[in-house]
Amino acid sequence: MIAAARLAGHSQEAFRSLKDGMVVAALGVTLLVAQPADGAAMPREAVSTRSGYTVVESKPYGEGPRRSLDIYRPKNATNAPVVVFFYGGSWQGGSKKTYRFLASALARRGYVTIVPDYRVYPEIRYPSFLDDGAQAVAWSRAHAAEFGGDPDSIVLMGHSAGAYIAAMLAIDDRWLAKVGLDPKQDIAGLVGLSGPYNFLPLKSETLKTIFGGANRPETQPVNFVSGNEPPAFLGTGANDKTVDPRNAASLAERLTAAGGEAEVHRYRGVGHITLVASIAWPLRFLAPVLKDVDRFIHSVTDRKVRS
Repeated sequence: MIAAARLAGHSQEAFRSLKDGMVVAALGVTLLVAQPADGAAMPREAVSTRSGYTVVESKPYGEGPRRSLDIYRPKNATNAPVVVFFYGGSWQGGSKKTYRFLASALARRGYVTIVPDYRVYPEIRYPSFLDDGAQAVAWSRAHAAEFGGDPDSIVLMGHSAGAYIAAMLAIDDRWLAKVGLDPKQDIAGLVGLSGPYNFLPLKSETLKTIFGGANRPETQPVNFVSGNEPPAFLGTGANDKTVDPRNAASLAERLTAAGGEAEVHRYRGVGHITLVASIAWPLRFLAPVLKDVDRFIHSVTDRKVRS
């Protein structure tokens, strides 16, 4: 599909105008073709070596099939920054395997990248996915050095519902406190892509069930801002019809008003899925998300090391 678009002479603007679902389909086909043959059949905690990085799959951080994580270790990593990435799926689904394109891109840029699965509805409801996220972060900090990572240079990153999880862990210290961590001391930065941070009242009946009601302020990241949060990078697609881009602006306004640091990047011509999909190598012409995120992570982790 991508090749056909280019051969037909379509502009980047024309490609950006495609539906998110069509872009995801194109991305999925591309990644399926590029995926090594061993990817689909790797056993629990299998180890494989790829170009520039090594993958350790399905390392458990808790009990149950959805409480494991994959670790992407850059070649020759030593005291490298660590990125813990939470994927989205409306708190109802998703898989760490889907985001190999993102984890490999970060690993090739020198970051030990950890992608956890976490429990979702209907198995659990709020706040259990936050507890899972906190446990995954605690595991990452405890084991980072084993994979060449610096446990004092951890960045939390997420997309959509995963950005919500990352933001809550970085802003509301209740969750990391349960596992003996403090986001103000133990987290170097937050990267949120297409995240819902101020999304009440809920209209979806399923989301009302997940969050225990239509209007619970204690579920919203914006309501826990104190000004001592780690620096935040908030990316959003100008064409996002799933999560209103105003969520990023709202959180940034709260953070900066309280004396914290936040930068908002609103990418023209991309939507909810194409924003994160632009990190994949065939789609990087859509938006410079990877470049911007790379710069931000370098900045906050370098600052953490110097402090």
